[in-house]
Amino acid sequence: MSITTSQLASPALAAFVAEAQSRSRNQPDPADCVLALAPLMLHLIDQADEFLAPRHYRASSDGYTRNLVYEAADKSLSLYVLVWLPGQWTPVHDHGSWGVVGVLEGVLEERSYVRLSPDRGADEEIDLARGGIVLLQRGAVTSFVPNPDHIHVTGVPAERPRAVSLHLYGRSMSNFNIYDVPARTRRRIEVAHNES
Repeated sequence: MSITTSQLASPALAAFVAEAQSRSRNQPDPADCVLALAPLMLHLIDQADEFLAPRHYRASSDGYTRNLVYEAADKSLSLYVLVWLPGQWTPVHDHGSWGVVGVLEGVLEERSYVRLSPDRGADEEIDLARGGIVLLQRGAVTSFVPNPDHIHVTGVPAERPRAVSLHLYGRSMSNFNIYDVPARTRRRIEVAHNES
């Protein structure tokens, strides 16, 4: 379900969406785009209480939960709240888009992978090496770009409390590539979310 900027109930969220749309259109290079958007996300996470409702914090014991906050009618932007209960992780994946993430609660852990195989278009014979780890606490903002691939796994170890994060993507994030590291393959999957 797409929500127009005029339908956004919160002035803080409406202003963020309008400015994010403007900046993303004016910065076609993904690296320049996230550079322009990261300060907006830093400001937005401080205003989250003004526009997030209990429905945005829905969680499931089955896995991390994606709660849609906003999707542009032209699918050029989408904003989600992701809720990670202890022990919940994404699969190893990439996004095929730029993105900016702000942490609202807890500590979100990101474990990176580096693609060693030269053919980025291949879905087989993919060699990945584990990279670094980033621990993102409340108030932290991070970003990524699609080229080179931003391959990672994100979540919360079982011994930590839940984490909640706000994710802005440069497209409708209804699918992404997941990687089977031992099998050296990747495939595109559809990903579900809760409508808000």
